[in-house]
Amino acid sequence: MNRALANRAGAWLAGVVLAGVTGGICAQEAKPDAAKGQTIASQVCAACHAADGNSVAPANPKLAGQIPEYVHKQLINFKPRVDKKAERESPVMGGMVANLSDADMRNVAAYYASQKLKPAAAHSKELAAAGQKLYRGGNAATGVPACSGCHGPDGSGMTSQYPRVAGQYAEYIELQLKSFKSGERANDPNRMMRGVAERMSEKEIKAVSEYIAGLR
Repeated sequence: MNRALANRAGAWLAGVVLAGVTGGICAQEAKPDAAKGQTIASQVCAACHAADGNSVAPANPKLAGQIPEYVHKQLINFKPRVDKKAERESPVMGGMVANLSDADMRNVAAYYASQKLKPAAAHSKELAAAGQKLYRGGNAATGVPACSGCHGPDGSGMTSQYPRVAGQYAEYIELQLKSFKSGERANDPNRMMRGVAERMSEKEIKAVSEYIAGLR
């Protein structure tokens, strides 16, 4: 009897392990579906960010060509939570992502990442020149690091923490830097962007934003 019970227990345990391994493999193989993301984007996101992610309004960021992991993280941060506030508060975006599943958000991120960016442009050569110095070399006197250290020399970014910034609207970049500076936006890991923006002057913020808009 004991041997029979032991055999049954062993078979049950083996089944559990096998199911776990199989489930893990399936989870690893599951990839975001850009086609599904396009459908969701056309229904939920296009009004503000355009069907291809090239927003025509400076208040709304361009998402085309953005790092998918970064977009996914931001969508998660916008999503309202039952027990506490969203990590990145926005009445508009909170409402948009409220009914999206994690798979939906990954699919949307994959779709926009697959689109070609139509970059914005700098409008002031003087500001852009000042911004270039800050972007590439920082400001040692005030402890502002070079933006290129995290976002790359060409502004293409890397991983979910450092988004692509090249060709983004200057107005949007400026608003985000000011939001980090004031603490209104606080979803940056380890206060990284808040720590940088707090050391930047209003003129530096405007200058580097102008440079980024024209960065290629």
